[in-house]
Amino acid sequence: MAQEVRGVIAPGKNEPVRVETIVVPDPGPGEAVVKVQACGVCHTDLHYKQGGINDDFPFLLGHEAAGVVESVGEGVTEVAPGDFVILNWRAVCGQCRACLRGRPQYCFNTHTAKQKMTLKDGTELSPALGIGAFAEKTLVAAGQCTKVDPAVAPEVAGLLGCGVMAGIGAAINTGGVGRGDSVAVIGCGGVGDAAIAGSRLAGAARIIAVDIDDRKLAKAREMGATHTVNSRSTDPVEAIRELTGGHGADVVIEAVGRPETYEQAFYARDLAGTVVLVGVPTPEMKLELPLLDVFGRGGALKSSWYGDCLPSRDFPMLVDLHLQGRLDLGAFVTETIGLGDVEKAFARMHEGDVLRSVVVF
Repeated sequence: MAQEVRGVIAPGKNEPVRVETIVVPDPGPGEAVVKVQACGVCHTDLHYKQGGINDDFPFLLGHEAAGVVESVGEGVTEVAPGDFVILNWRAVCGQCRACLRGRPQYCFNTHTAKQKMTLKDGTELSPALGIGAFAEKTLVAAGQCTKVDPAVAPEVAGLLGCGVMAGIGAAINTGGVGRGDSVAVIGCGGVGDAAIAGSRLAGAARIIAVDIDDRKLAKAREMGATHTVNSRSTDPVEAIRELTGGHGADVVIEAVGRPETYEQAFYARDLAGTVVLVGVPTPEMKLELPLLDVFGRGGALKSSWYGDCLPSRDFPMLVDLHLQGRLDLGAFVTETIGLGDVEKAFARMHEGDVLRSVVVF
């Protein structure tokens, strides 16, 4: 029988979000209903609200979540009722050309639940990133549920579902940061700070944090940055070169998603170094670089999709590292809030006051 729960929707472009009654159907084949315990307020949710993703309003927001599987549909074997899970937005198909080549982290046919959650009047909702977890319960594809150790607190576990995984993965999976490497991270929000934490985990010798906000730079030091650069007052390319013996960093991670900062990343890397773009640009942005410089500097220019993660591999590993005291996921949580506080959390995010607000149920 379908259930009625409370959830946060974005009714229209740039309209304030509001708490509404959401109808969650019973799970069909390959689906699961998850009782959400915590969900981070991610910048992507704000993009949905602003119409920056698409115009399929109304949206059921929230996607950076953890909770307990309540029920599953026919044919589900990955998880069972009672399992503690982190939700992911790239459930791999196992059959596309990427999966068949043994690269499921690049799956080209990821999927979500087939049924729709609705408002009480039957209006279909578009769940953010196929999840919609600013709700007491949500319907997802079973492959979007990754079982992890239930000893981890939900408010920190859920962050691996998006921003923290994107940043750590950009460093470790996409950038291939290794022992003794020099790394520069441009943009020290949640994803950038996670890239700093990932670089420290990987054994980087020098981690340079770049931002225009001294508050964020102070937080970046807590996350593992060895040096900081305020690019509002200092040329970041020259500063990064100076801090790396005049050469540039082995890996530069761009966590802003703007042409200006990408160009800084391009010229701040060492010859044959790597640039990783994990910041998400908007459709109208254009990049212009001399082709001779692209050729002459060598190396690799990469984009990082979801930190090139494989949730079934990476989520349990990172949870274990957290439980061992080697990865402080709690450092990313600025505040815990209620379901009715999401609009205020967006305002605080815009003002740069928080690393992560987390809705706790």
